[in-house]
Amino acid sequence: MQRISRAVAAAALLAPLAAAGCAENKPEAAPPTAMPTTSPPPIVPLTSQVAQKAFGTYIIDEDVARAAGDERLALTWTSDGQSLLTAAEFRKAAFDGDPVRRFSYGKPKLYVPKLKPDGYPQWFVASVNRSVQGKPKSDRTAFMAFMLRGPSDRWRVTMTTLLSPKAKEPKVLIDPEGYAEGLGTDDTSVLIRPRDVGGIQATIAAEGGGSVAAKVMRPGPVTTGYYQQAKRAKKKAKEKDLTLQVVYTATPYPYFALRTERGGGLVLYSLFRNTSLTAKDPATPKPEIPPEAEHLLEGTVEGNEIDTTAMLHFAAFDPPRAKKGRPQPKAALVADDGAIAKAATPPPRKP
Repeated sequence: MQRISRAVAAAALLAPLAAAGCAENKPEAAPPTAMPTTSPPPIVPLTSQVAQKAFGTYIIDEDVARAAGDERLALTWTSDGQSLLTAAEFRKAAFDGDPVRRFSYGKPKLYVPKLKPDGYPQWFVASVNRSVQGKPKSDRTAFMAFMLRGPSDRWRVTMTTLLSPKAKEPKVLIDPEGYAEGLGTDDTSVLIRPRDVGGIQATIAAEGGGSVAAKVMRPGPVTTGYYQQAKRAKKKAKEKDLTLQVVYTATPYPYFALRTERGGGLVLYSLFRNTSLTAKDPATPKPEIPPEAEHLLEGTVEGNEIDTTAMLHFAAFDPPRAKKGRPQPKAALVADDGAIAKAATPPPRKP
């Protein structure tokens, strides 16, 4: 018994030492394996060849998406305001039971600004003859602004606008190397700073030909014409005991400005047109859904109000500032396109 007790006691004494020995002999943990690093994609300078490839890729992939009626695929090649218009167009085609429009393109004129080699975003403008497939005499000159926001992104069309039938296309200045000149946002060599062109148009659309802004921009269908159009629509709504509000506002989307020959500028930009048609008196019948917005609503008006937002794209010729003592030409809208892109019928407001 004494032998067994002694053996147990010895084992008890040796156990901590054995454990310590095992701990000392335990191999060290291997250091964590470093994750492989991936180098950023190379920066490709913008050249006319790069622009040509981007344009060619777009028109092929756009047609594939439209032929298949694949809205998601079509949207991967657009951004900003053009995405809103593309989504609305697919929705209208589905609502009407028609195929989505497909386009045919001619040979483009590419206006590629000389940018910093490592600068982003990169952009260029294409002027190209475009027609709707299956529709004779639908040829129009389209201005298309392409943008690449970073080296890992793809080239996308951010806006398209169509030259007005009676307008002449401004001649963009091209240097001996084939590059165009981009205008800065605050360039004062032109009559209206490029960043202010949209605001001038919106002011005339809101106030008409008597506006101070009308002193620097010509009257026309999308300036004073918008004002007259809204005035008639408001009168018509009032006759039905409805109230119509029409407001033109700037968008958060980019604009593009290029130097034209003789010192002017070609400016591409966008505006929102927000409308609200309201029946203030509960006894008044609810407003009817405008035909151009039916595809964006469920066919019924839940409350007593219909709100719409149109996405509008424009191109304007911004003349050079006249020298002292010479008459100053006004800016002129030369291209426009757009449609209602959003619509809503808010529920009745609680008193």
